[in-house]
Amino acid sequence: MNKIVPLISSGTAGPLGVLHLPRLWLKLSLENVGKLAPGYPGAGKGYDQMVIDGLGLQRDAVIDYVKKNKPTYAQFEGWVKKNATKLDKGSVEKLNASIRAYNHDDGTRKSILGACGLSDDPSACKDAVNLNNLDDWNEFHQAELR
Repeated sequence: MNKIVPLISSGTAGPLGVLHLPRLWLKLSLENVGKLAPGYPGAGKGYDQMVIDGLGLQRDAVIDYVKKNKPTYAQFEGWVKKNATKLDKGSVEKLNASIRAYNHDDGTRKSILGACGLSDDPSACKDAVNLNNLDDWNEFHQAELR
């Protein structure tokens, strides 16, 4: 059974306009069928929890819904729409801004850049969205293209 690196970026939003929500759905869905690549949590403590909290959802309910229903992304967004307590424009904008503004700590940034063969110099990206993209692409390359 192939393990899959989740290549949907945290910087991607679906029709509801919530950044990272498509990635959360993908990771939970892959984990549910035993196909999530090692090192990736289905629902971790970083962006995953930021989205769950930012939308006013219950962590266990999100995980259980995906586990029991194996929804398409559209079905998942429909469930989120029915269950989120903070899906108004202001809450979504605040959540998206926090995702865009989040930076990894220095050690994590240096580790990701180093694994990708990039220098940690003033021109290097600092934001977690782009660093996570680099990390995912590097992991995918290592797992599938070498």
